[in-house]
Amino acid sequence: MNIKELEARLQSLIEVDLMSLLPGRKVEDVIIQKLAAAIHLNTLAMENGSLAAPDVYTLVMHPITSGKWHDQQLLTILLHSITTVAQEAGFKFTISPTITISTDERIPLNDAEIIASHRIGSMAETNATPLDTGSLEENGKLPENAFLIVEGVKVFPLVLPVVNIGRRLDNQLIIDDPRVSRNHAQLRTIKGRFVVFDLNSTGGTFVNGQRTSQSVLYPGDVISLAGVALIFGQDNPPPRPDLKDTSPFHSATSERPTAILKEHSTARLRKK
Repeated sequence: MNIKELEARLQSLIEVDLMSLLPGRKVEDVIIQKLAAAIHLNTLAMENGSLAAPDVYTLVMHPITSGKWHDQQLLTILLHSITTVAQEAGFKFTISPTITISTDERIPLNDAEIIASHRIGSMAETNATPLDTGSLEENGKLPENAFLIVEGVKVFPLVLPVVNIGRRLDNQLIIDDPRVSRNHAQLRTIKGRFVVFDLNSTGGTFVNGQRTSQSVLYPGDVISLAGVALIFGQDNPPPRPDLKDTSPFHSATSERPTAILKEHSTARLRKK
């Protein structure tokens, strides 16, 4: 099934569900087009030869536009249509898919951005191994001058498209704190933005006070790893002449579970 076929089938499924459950509602063509493209472009080939459809979808839109999307029924209709069209195309889901609405004032009122990715919480034992950075960079260039401020003390420059965070020594950012799991979180570059993923941690990952399974990051966002604070920044790290050592913290051992996304509505569809 090519992109055009995916798009046409997605549109027909959404329209039928809207007509029966939410008469009078309409999903803009731009959303349908971008959802179809997101499914097609982010499907991965598995070792067993099957194709895995992306299972995490984030619709980024202007705050004014997002108001009408805070409707669980509407999100469930979208999720049902995504699942159906992906399965009809022969794609598999490795985990029950989710869809979330996030906001960005830079998005035009009549537009939206779709970020589709694969949840990595199930990679409990292997999530400290960097993913294929080539495929990630196809989704957009590495954000320039991005960094984390760890516990208000150390600056950690984000110069890789994949950054694993936790207590294990093979993480890129090692935080030696008993509250932090061995493999706690991962930052990945998707469409030119950093997205934080919780790795099924015990204490959870929070962005600006809200527990999250994945969240698009914006400068100034405060990430909390079970209480350990990281501030995400972009531009140039603030000058700190008193800090000559900006290397990662160092580590030991521990555990992991988890939940939604930044400041907004999430729909989840259970696999039958």
